[in-house]
Amino acid sequence: MKKTTRATYKKDKYYKKVTAAVHELLKGGFVVVPADVLIQMGYLTKEDYEDWRFGRVPYLERVLGCNLSKVNRILRILRLHAEDLGLRPSPTVYKTWGKGRKIFLRFSRSGVTWMEILYSTHYVSGYRKAPQNPSSIESTPITIVSLDARTKVPTE
Repeated sequence: MKKTTRATYKKDKYYKKVTAAVHELLKGGFVVVPADVLIQMGYLTKEDYEDWRFGRVPYLERVLGCNLSKVNRILRILRLHAEDLGLRPSPTVYKTWGKGRKIFLRFSRSGVTWMEILYSTHYVSGYRKAPQNPSSIESTPITIVSLDARTKVPTE
């Protein structure tokens, strides 16, 4: 297959799977994370993802259930589809979960910058979900607290 470009990405055989995963993720929230797309498509398990996040796996590509050229195509299709949907790219830093020192996580064995950026960029919708019960917002009491300048004690 030739390189995935803006002109050819909709004809790619992974396009339908990627778009289905993106739309499924947007139903539940307003952020599309590449790792979640890979989980949704079945190329990454939640257990393997958590092992990587806790630092038990040196890089994410080690636990992916497909070859790296396929992942590269999927990530490119994801980026182009997100642009078409009007999702805003948001670079994200990944550090280990758990106790102890927080270490920056790697996605690829090679550590190539453009590949790391493809994996770590989240795509954010400009539309946030409406509150489930709008009347609860109106009934929430607002307390205004000011500080007494002399005593630094809050007063209502």
